Amino acid sequence: MRQAIGKIVTVPQTLAFPISPQTIRVSNYNKPVQMVLLGSTYEELEKTQSKVLRMMRGNRNLSRIESDYSRNKPEVKLIINQNKAKDLGISTQSIGQTLETLYGGKTVTKFNKLGKEYPIILQQYLKDRKDKESLSKIYVRSENTGALISLANLVNFKEEGSANKLSRYNRQRAVTISANISENYTLAEAIKYLEKTMSQIAPDKQITWKGKSEELKETSNELYIIFALALLTAYLVMAATFNSFVHPFIIVLTVPLAVFGGLVFILLLNSSINIFSQIALVILIGISTKNSILIVDYANQLRTTGKNIESAVQEACELRFRPIIMTSLSTMIAMMPLIIGNIGPGAGEGSRLAVGATILGGMVISTFFTLYVTPTMYLALARNTKRIDAVDIELKKQLR
Repeated sequence: MRQAIGKIVTVPQTLAFPISPQTIRVSNYNKPVQMVLLGSTYEELEKTQSKVLRMMRGNRNLSRIESDYSRNKPEVKLIINQNKAKDLGISTQSIGQTLETLYGGKTVTKFNKLGKEYPIILQQYLKDRKDKESLSKIYVRSENTGALISLANLVNFKEEGSANKLSRYNRQRAVTISANISENYTLAEAIKYLEKTMSQIAPDKQITWKGKSEELKETSNELYIIFALALLTAYLVMAATFNSFVHPFIIVLTVPLAVFGGLVFILLLNSSINIFSQIALVILIGISTKNSILIVDYANQLRTTGKNIESAVQEACELRFRPIIMTSLSTMIAMMPLIIGNIGPGAGEGSRLAVGATILGGMVISTFFTLYVTPTMYLALARNTKRIDAVDIELKKQLR
């Protein structure tokens, strides 16, 4: 987009701009920032909108700021001189019906020919409906004298702008303000800035979001629920596998380390927390726990042979060190193309870098600390746990 802008601005008399289609959903292009102001009247919304637009234009990270409510459509208002119309015997209803018929059109009757019905519409010619001077050609009959009186003698013309459309959102009167953001400014920062602006300008006004802004708000709120459900599901599956609640807890302790590593690498590689990095964080729950599973599972197996917990953990760490390093390195190497490919601007750079940086950082930190944290926590928490074959041993004793 930067390269395209540089070429477009060199073309004289050209009004054009590049756009970046949405990555997740296939839909028409919309600006990333879309804030909806809700209110009871459009007059109130227009006042609030002008204040918000003034504040937004002061933010250099926002560009192409627009609103779907603008008074750029010319409109002519007819103000009836009530005293003169009353003296001449012409009612407001008569003036209104005359204008409605000649400008809006009115079906006065229908004509049948050869079994087909045609409506007869009474309306002024199109060329006479395009300018206000044609209003002087309209005459209204007086109820007192029966004479025809020009409409121009009864009304005053007032030109003003009006909105092309009056939008609604969720059945409420609404105004949508949209804007683009600079490359070093995240959508989350823009939303936070607008929320702060609204709290200062009109704290009583209700706002909502559209497009990417709405998606980010929803995913941000749902991320914690999704993350908690993923963690709980992994914990319950491992609890059923190990037949214990302590061993899965030891394994899950590596998840915060992986998440910490992912967030650190997001900052180091100048990425952002977006939909892709959030998905990568959920993936890290499964990837980061595999190293701990290798150690805990093998230590449990060694304990069934009669070894004490210290010897079992030490031998498990020694034997599982190579597979842990191999699987972790393979995952890290798989993420390198996503990161190296982002040197310089490129298509899909934001999404690829977010996934690669999150998973690479999570694996680097979790792999290093897993080799120390998991054995230590196993010795501390699993010391009083029974062997995994304790039930089988008890059953054999009872059967004897």
